[in-house]
Amino acid sequence: MKFEDEPVPGYPLPILPGHTSPGRLERVLRKGAFAVTTELDPPDSADPEDVFRRARIFDGYVDAINATDGSGGNCHMSSVAVCALLARMGYAIVMQVSCRDKNRIAIQGDILGGAAMGVANILCLSGDGVQAGDHPQAKPVFDLDCMSLLEIARNMRDNHQFQSGRKITYAPRVFLGAAANPFGLPFEWRADRLAKKVAAGAQFVQTQYCYDVPRLRAYMSQVEDLGLLGKVFVLVGAGPLRSAKAAEWMRSNVPGVHIPDDIIKRMAGAEKPALEGRQICIDIINEVREIKGVSGVHVMAYRQEETVAEIIQKSGVLQGRVPWHPKRDIPADPMRDASVAPEKEIQ
Repeated sequence: MKFEDEPVPGYPLPILPGHTSPGRLERVLRKGAFAVTTELDPPDSADPEDVFRRARIFDGYVDAINATDGSGGNCHMSSVAVCALLARMGYAIVMQVSCRDKNRIAIQGDILGGAAMGVANILCLSGDGVQAGDHPQAKPVFDLDCMSLLEIARNMRDNHQFQSGRKITYAPRVFLGAAANPFGLPFEWRADRLAKKVAAGAQFVQTQYCYDVPRLRAYMSQVEDLGLLGKVFVLVGAGPLRSAKAAEWMRSNVPGVHIPDDIIKRMAGAEKPALEGRQICIDIINEVREIKGVSGVHVMAYRQEETVAEIIQKSGVLQGRVPWHPKRDIPADPMRDASVAPEKEIQ
């Protein structure tokens, strides 16, 4: 999607009335387009090219890329560093901020630093416990939780001050998000928890993986009953399964992931499970896009990032539009294109 008032493709856009950021993701959502976001698996490396290579996989298929912050309690390149690298290339980035590893002083500094580097979207998270990761001996901080983090970030943006009350001379212009889990227990509390996050400052949410569309419909009905439609943009989590065994493991070990038996059976009976897993993801995306109040999808394809383009293309959710990426506005070189061998089908 190209906007008429963008000064230079890939640069921050002017902030429109009613918007809080110069970012493309907020523009797309407020324009009413069905948004697509994804996650970049941060490298275990100090080589910037490792980040750029992973981001290029998504070129032309997503409106924003999440830079994860030590997800699963594992150590990788920091989300601030990933954002710094990708923002200077013009990518729309969602900087994830976890409360697990830093106190409020460091987190507020990261919000200012991220905004200074061009980050327009921040996802506020409590964070996974250290016991789940590769450094279980690490000391967790949890000075804040997602609710208090949202309140602090909103205060920095809207009131131009740190939590201490000290003034900020140039406030971060950011679009604030949070995570949501429509499938956790007790189910009847899930929409109420979303309402609390919206009250704290969340403008968009990205949900846990959705494999149970009827339960999502019930959740969105509750969200509507609470009067939240129009107050928050809901991007539903989706992702391809590799096998029935992988689905069983996720159902048993990933908190908040609910995978119905019929999905497991469909995977178990498939001749090509990975291909079937991608088709299930496509089917779910096309079902959830018809649910009232759903504004987009957040595609999480951990260690299957190369499948995201295929999933988005086959789902048709972009409806012909091409999200901005660094090479989108550069005329194609027909000689170069002719020399590139066709890609093999992903199995």
